Amino acid sequence: MLGGGGLVGANVYASATEDGGADSAETLSSPAGTIDCPDVGDKLTDVPEDAKEDVAKELALLDQQTADAYQRLTDAAQAIQQDPGFADNAIMKPLKEKRGATIERIVIAVDRTGDRPEGLDGLADCTLRAPEAGSGDQTNGADGGGDAQDNGGDNQNGADQGGEEQGDGGQNAGNGGQAGNGPNAADYQDIKSVQPNVQKPALSPDASRGTFATSCGVNENGLFNSDNIIVAPGVSNGAHHFHDYIGNQSNDAFASDEDLANAETSCVNQGDKSTYYWPVIRLQNGSQEQDANSPGGGIEGNAGEIVTPKEVTLNFVGNPRGKVTEMPRLLRIITGDAKAFINGTANANASWSCTGFEDRQLKDKYPLCPQGSDVVRTFKFQSCWDGTNIDSANHRTHVAFAAADGSCANGFKAIPQLVQRIVYDVNAPSLQDGGKTTPLFAVDSFPEQLHKPVTDHGDFINVFDEKLMGEVVDCINDGRKCGVGADEGNDPGQEEPTEEPTTPPADDDKPEPGDGGNEQTDPPADDDPATDAPATEDPKTGKPATEAPANDEPGDDKPATDPANDDKPTMSSTVAPKSSGTPAAGAGDDQAQGGSGDEENAGGAAAQTQPPAEDTEDSLGTKPQAVGGNLAETGATTLWPAAGGAVLLIGGFLVLIRARRSAR
Repeated sequence: MLGGGGLVGANVYASATEDGGADSAETLSSPAGTIDCPDVGDKLTDVPEDAKEDVAKELALLDQQTADAYQRLTDAAQAIQQDPGFADNAIMKPLKEKRGATIERIVIAVDRTGDRPEGLDGLADCTLRAPEAGSGDQTNGADGGGDAQDNGGDNQNGADQGGEEQGDGGQNAGNGGQAGNGPNAADYQDIKSVQPNVQKPALSPDASRGTFATSCGVNENGLFNSDNIIVAPGVSNGAHHFHDYIGNQSNDAFASDEDLANAETSCVNQGDKSTYYWPVIRLQNGSQEQDANSPGGGIEGNAGEIVTPKEVTLNFVGNPRGKVTEMPRLLRIITGDAKAFINGTANANASWSCTGFEDRQLKDKYPLCPQGSDVVRTFKFQSCWDGTNIDSANHRTHVAFAAADGSCANGFKAIPQLVQRIVYDVNAPSLQDGGKTTPLFAVDSFPEQLHKPVTDHGDFINVFDEKLMGEVVDCINDGRKCGVGADEGNDPGQEEPTEEPTTPPADDDKPEPGDGGNEQTDPPADDDPATDAPATEDPKTGKPATEAPANDEPGDDKPATDPANDDKPTMSSTVAPKSSGTPAAGAGDDQAQGGSGDEENAGGAAAQTQPPAEDTEDSLGTKPQAVGGNLAETGATTLWPAAGGAVLLIGGFLVLIRARRSAR
């Protein structure tokens, strides 16, 4: 009787307090919009060599200032509802003042040894972008998330974004991703509702038709950090999100060219010490990874279980018009734009699809794949080089995409094009309950970019042995298939899924305008022979296959009430090897995700941290998350201990009655 009564009481109490109890995990409410700041780095096209280090650190500081302001915006959601002017006075104006001082230092640094940059003064002011409809507690959505640039840029009035999210009927209400800043239901689309949109370029008689494959694993050894040596050299946590790394094993913010050249490599061909990296994908399942309390991870809204790719394929392919020339050693290339949600889609270039459907590509949506089909990310890198520089001030102008016919403009030279294909064994999320049944998945992002798929991007530094690079070019120009596994495997685009999607979208299969359908996923002008069979062949070494259709080119601190003093670059970061075991869904839900980020990593390696400068803004923080529902949501299936307790209780009464009768 006592045991049964205890089970009943304990289970009913636990269910009733599962959501909202005093000690339960609290879901971070959605932000009161997001912060839209002009991209200063994109406007810098000429920075003298002597000023590059200082400029890189100041640009990284601008990103930190935006991230800090975004966290304050999130923390101040209630105050903003009570006083609409609070955000402008306590968050946006101080941000403008700090950005102005930082931009002035950039101008001075460049002016010392070069021409004074013009037009940067007007880039200090940021705007507060309205929250998206259907995400979290917000109900506004009149503009559907600002100008809806995440919808491929073709629906500037935002009607599609806002309307689509409202059409979900609040499917994702209160979720907004594990950390409260995305993704949401409108960021996903059934791949079967997308019409085939990949076209193959016409090949001239002089086309370089070969393919060179290199196999470098899937980051099975768990090399991660939130640095970006290309964009923010010498600055820890310069990316504000975690990257997977394969190939070169010495890539962090402080690696010199000599460090990269002398590093170990995960590539089968040891002549390839190149570094290939991209934002990790996470499942929003309540798990807390080793970076849950670290910069770049949970502190900045990148929460959940990191997913190791099933396959990664790296192919270098030719040009549809002519021969290619060797890439210069240490050439740096970035494809896609990590800030495309704010910047617009001019440089967005990553695409999303499913195995068996790779003739259909999405740029601004995550795909809902049928059962038996895997999620695919594809990156096609720029294939024209200016012939002189291995990098540029904005990391873009020294390389370019080829024209539709394969030609390189402005005297640029055709180089082997890197086509990167990453496959994940993840299930289509359950949109109707915000991913509680089957978790949402999303890429890591800058906090204010809300984990939008359009922000996906890839980075590459060429550290091929010069002799091997010569072999790559000869192979491609001769029309051969070379490298690890280049002649083996099947075309992953031809795999047939076994069943219908496990979670069909809320609407029908007809793509809506701006939905990631045809008008937004027209093939890029730089399509090349790689989209044929040579780019889709699986090596038998346990490493990934190759393929390549792509798209268009391209903490808990209280909000500040007074303008903060100008700050210095924050140098706190984590270089965190993946722990040997991944936490189960819901593990660690009650652990706080706030913190300063200077603790050790779970993998055993000490976090590489430096204390922030004394006038740096407050640390970011995210609150612990809950995956369960309340009593009404859990249903009878989670009350079976109470039912069992009731049986024990009744049985105890019967035994007691019979015992008393026998005693008489």
